[in-house]
Amino acid sequence: MDAKSGNRVDERRRYPRAETNLPISYKNLRSVGEAPVSSSTRDISEGGARFKTNEFISLACRLVLEISIPTSPKPVKAISKVAWIKKLPTGDNYEIGNHFLEITKEDKSRIMDYMNNAVKEIL
Repeated sequence: MDAKSGNRVDERRRYPRAETNLPISYKNLRSVGEAPVSSSTRDISEGGARFKTNEFISLACRLVLEISIPTSPKPVKAISKVAWIKKLPTGDNYEIGNHFLEITKEDKSRIMDYMNNAVKEIL
């Protein structure tokens, strides 16, 4: 809660998020020939994803993401911008929040389908 307004802090999010543990790979958009790094998502929405990594990635860095969704035969691909980074209390690990800059309508739709199915399973 925000002490001044009484509003929930996460209410400023534009898209609803689903907690997830999906395989994700990422690499810096400018690093040609660099091998992708594997990780897993913490949550996802049609507007972005949060994942854990053991490397510091600077704010506003552009990343190429590939997210494996179990209901989809091919990974969702997106170019994202690092919106925030948070050092985790244990080890040299970070959480990275990403905002999708470029993603096809088809891939966005596959994320939404996955999220809708995940919500139905919880209910």
